[in-house]
Amino acid sequence: MKFRIISIFKISFFTILLGVLLNSCHGDRLESQELVYDNDFSTLDLAGIVNAKLFIFQGDTLLGFFNNEESILTLNDLPGHNVVKIEVEVLAHDSWDGNIDDGWNGPDFWYMKVDDTEVFRTTFSNTPCESTFCVRQSYPDNFLRQHFPKTGAIQTNLPGLCLFGAFPNYTTRYRIVQMAPHTGNSISITFGDELFQFENPNPICDESWSINRIKVTTMVVI
Repeated sequence: MKFRIISIFKISFFTILLGVLLNSCHGDRLESQELVYDNDFSTLDLAGIVNAKLFIFQGDTLLGFFNNEESILTLNDLPGHNVVKIEVEVLAHDSWDGNIDDGWNGPDFWYMKVDDTEVFRTTFSNTPCESTFCVRQSYPDNFLRQHFPKTGAIQTNLPGLCLFGAFPNYTTRYRIVQMAPHTGNSISITFGDELFQFENPNPICDESWSINRIKVTTMVVI
């Protein structure tokens, strides 16, 4: 519980800081922006990525798949900026259990860090909703919010990857966009998870995630 409070505090602080930056009395005019990274992994380019691995899913080359892991993208020689925008397409595979907090199956977190600061923490749910049982997720908001499974998804009709590989609607694609204050000439962006499936001897087959595309844009906002 202590860890979650600290994480939520960090997210809230940097959300407020970014809001001040973009909406200060000096205005919120976008002075310039530059796309510094765009990778859909179709060229098998893994430069600058720690814990890099690729696989094919539904005809696409994806970064992953991951379970209780982090993958870190580092970019150097960035142009001058004071805000960074990160766009990432994440696929949640198989039995993500969203906000459920039973100590065995969840909550199932996905998060993003800029350098060492967590800027986004959420949950996904692939659990089918029944009349009396519906495991909510936090996305498209930070944890803890209560939304129906697959809220905000851009694709929901994909089959699972492993445990539910023979069933439709068990991989969900999300496009996540985050902005964060940043001024350094290099940046490390961490994508990671905290997944719970203690009763399964093969956790990565039970639930995992992958990335279809990453875009990073530097911005000068005044």
